[in-house]
Amino acid sequence: MKRIRLRALSFNIHGALGRDGRRDLQRVARIIRSLKPDIAALQEVDSRPGPHSAVEQARLLEAWTGLRAVSGPTLLQSDRHYGNLLLTARPLLALNRVDLSQPGREPRGAIDARLDTPAGPLRVIATHLGLSLLERHRQVRRLLDHLQDNTDPILVMGDFNEWVPGLGILPRIHRFFPKQTAPRTFPARWPLLALDRAWCRPGSLIESLHTPDQPAIWQASDHRPLLAHIRIFDE
Repeated sequence: MKRIRLRALSFNIHGALGRDGRRDLQRVARIIRSLKPDIAALQEVDSRPGPHSAVEQARLLEAWTGLRAVSGPTLLQSDRHYGNLLLTARPLLALNRVDLSQPGREPRGAIDARLDTPAGPLRVIATHLGLSLLERHRQVRRLLDHLQDNTDPILVMGDFNEWVPGLGILPRIHRFFPKQTAPRTFPARWPLLALDRAWCRPGSLIESLHTPDQPAIWQASDHRPLLAHIRIFDE
């Protein structure tokens, strides 16, 4: 049986606004490139008019990381595009964008991408959930309902804004996805909260989860990236 290994990254880039007050997308791209992911789920990708418009920003990240960009903006305004972005080195087989927005709250969503790997298709969900507990409960219910009929291995990554073990949305998630370790990712310099998460189904796909600890990472965003090592078996 052949084992295929992939590196998957989840990173809330905070609009590329670092702790030093500078908005530096190129700095974020250097960090992503240094971690060598096959798949990267980014949150709070914040695009402005002009040379850093939504399309141009995706193209810049493609150029600077060597990965294909799949946009999933949730907030579309005349002067701002904001939301999720998936970067992938694997071919895209299918794409769906799931609306997780709740009335009266900031628009939210998920990118649902079916990727080709040497061991067969892998379904990747990249998302960023809301700040309200009730909102997150509804978003998780919507997302898990969306995944019920899936037959592919699944990887879900993102900023889930949940940090209390055994409470909130985690019990519902763990009825669908096996529990995983939850390294602390926020705030970046001295992380206290495990806001950023990754789960697989089957759970054995995840070999390890950790948060890279480098001074450059502390400066680039208010979150640390979460890096998952994924193992898929080719039968």
